[in-house]
Amino acid sequence: MILEAVMLQVKPGLEGNYETTFRQASKIISSMPGYITHELQRCMEVKGKYLLLVRWETLEDHTVGFRESIEYQEWKKLLHPYYDPFPVVEYFENVHIS
Repeated sequence: MILEAVMLQVKPGLEGNYETTFRQASKIISSMPGYITHELQRCMEVKGKYLLLVRWETLEDHTVGFRESIEYQEWKKLLHPYYDPFPVVEYFENVHIS
């Protein structure tokens, strides 16, 4: 399992519309092969700042399966206009400490 982490900055004044649109777009990502779960967190200190966490079975489920899909084009059309600057996606894997 990998964790996709994305810090998002939404254009001022569009936060409510973004959250509504994100709920709609959630149906897209959750239908993809390899998808496990996702959550969107709103920053308490900085207006318009969000953290998106998505768990995928493999890195390729996101980078190839989702990003190269028709569904991603719809996701992009719905959500990308809200971002400024465009977010950086990072991937993490669990560190076994026991």
